[in-house]
Amino acid sequence: MLKLWLGISLLICGLLSNVVGAFVGINIGTDVSNLPSAKDVVELLKARQIKHVRLFDADAHMLSALSNTGIEVIIGVTNNEVLGIGQSSSQAAAWVNKNVAAYLPSTNITAIAVGSEVLTSLPNAAPVLVPAMNYLHKALVSANLNNQVKVSTPQSTDLIAKIFPPSTATFNFSSNSTVFQVLQFLQNTNSYYMLNAYPYYEYVKSDGIFPIEYALFQRLSPVKQIVDPNTLFHYESMLDALVDATYNAIAAFNFSNIPVVVTETGWPWFGSTSEPDATVENAGIYNNNLIRRVSNDTGPPSELKMPIHAYIYELFNEDKRPGPVSERSWGIFFPNGSAVYPINLGVSSPGQISNNSSSAGVFCIAKPDANENKLQRGIDWACGPQGNANCSAIQPGQPCYSPDTLQNHASYAYNDYYQRVQSVGGTCDFDGTATTTTVDPSYGSCKFTGSSNSSIGDVPTPAFGPTSPTGKGSMARAPDLGRVLAVVLLSVVFLEAMLKFNLWCQECFSKL
Repeated sequence: MLKLWLGISLLICGLLSNVVGAFVGINIGTDVSNLPSAKDVVELLKARQIKHVRLFDADAHMLSALSNTGIEVIIGVTNNEVLGIGQSSSQAAAWVNKNVAAYLPSTNITAIAVGSEVLTSLPNAAPVLVPAMNYLHKALVSANLNNQVKVSTPQSTDLIAKIFPPSTATFNFSSNSTVFQVLQFLQNTNSYYMLNAYPYYEYVKSDGIFPIEYALFQRLSPVKQIVDPNTLFHYESMLDALVDATYNAIAAFNFSNIPVVVTETGWPWFGSTSEPDATVENAGIYNNNLIRRVSNDTGPPSELKMPIHAYIYELFNEDKRPGPVSERSWGIFFPNGSAVYPINLGVSSPGQISNNSSSAGVFCIAKPDANENKLQRGIDWACGPQGNANCSAIQPGQPCYSPDTLQNHASYAYNDYYQRVQSVGGTCDFDGTATTTTVDPSYGSCKFTGSSNSSIGDVPTPAFGPTSPTGKGSMARAPDLGRVLAVVLLSVVFLEAMLKFNLWCQECFSKL
């Protein structure tokens, strides 16, 4: 009888464990000059109630610090390690023993990401990518960890030949053989497809074909609607289209029930003059609206039952990364734990996509494409006796001095002036170099005048849910509460019937 009760209890617990929705996690890069200690990073994660993280390697300090936190962790095999592991099963076994088995179960490792965009960034490693995945999976099987830890490989949307319309998307012909093997592996092992999807880059590459509102999850006017001409599906965001294109590319190989998880997405908050859309305002809008979109707990138009799970890129700005300025400006937190911009990590009401990421007030900031000579004149006027703005915060060594750019300094000076004079009819113009915004431009310890957010770090508590893989590798969608209660009620009725049956049996046997 005890076994029967335990079995029914486990059934009920299992059903209740699936009462979770789609989640938002975060990537943690380490190309940071003043990277906090692993302990401090984990404290930040816990303070923000972040329950899902992806590491780009298998750093021992981070894995130890994440012990007993319950945070679900994806660890990474670096591109440099892929070549060796893909040619040696013993090397794969040693890697699993060192970086996975040694930390389980206290550290909640749930997946191994093999390489990063190998097929587009390191094509010479393509022949060993799937062997590396197979060797790692076999090592997990040997350690009896394959049911807990999945193996996959993050790939860029560049692997898809044509993104739009999503219904006709296919993988690049040159990668077809390897992609087919990857998909076959994912289906055989009940794993999922890891997708790095960046609407920012797709928007920039489109050169004006797609409106920026589409990339930022903002509502589109009737004349700007994005519709797939083959399916007549309406796409309210570029991310939905990218995920749908991936599902269709997978389906073109006759594979189904392989979930797509967005392992990287985000928006840079700062860029050079040639990157005018990399702004604090756009980054705040994108990531806050991403969180709202994920909270809808639905998939893209062609796969509505496959909720979108996404990992924001990234926790900190990786200032040591090469490339354009924007490459070093994707972080949502500074190393001291303060937010780069206000971000609501809590789940918002489904469907409430916002055009702004804050409603703290109205601020006056410099336009991204403003002429530098005009910006300098604007700063001189605002900080001078005519403007009388308090510009001490943008002096060297002060909290708003960095980044040391005319745009940043002008934004602070313009806003300080504007906050002083707007109540008496003052305007935000500065010879056409300024504009108003409802997104609080404060960052780190730099607080803009007029901000109602005295501590950027104070945000609502998030409600991230754990991953729930079910049959054939699909990520479970949250069942509604009525269904769960019905199952629990039926279980109780069943238990009561079994108890009566057991008593009847005992009475029967006592008479024999």
